[in-house]
Amino acid sequence: MSALSILIPAALFLGLLGLVGFFWALKNRQFDDLDGAAERILLDDD
Repeated sequence: MSALSILIPAALFLGLLGLVGFFWALKNRQFDDLDGAAERILLDDD
């Protein structure tokens, strides 16, 4: 039972950390241009 007292807060902390990271990426517009990199690799720059 003592292991649960360590694992539950650790899991909640890691989940919260992932959620904060996701919202940070949304705020910094990381997901705005999903097709740009896929199309850029197909184009040939001279």
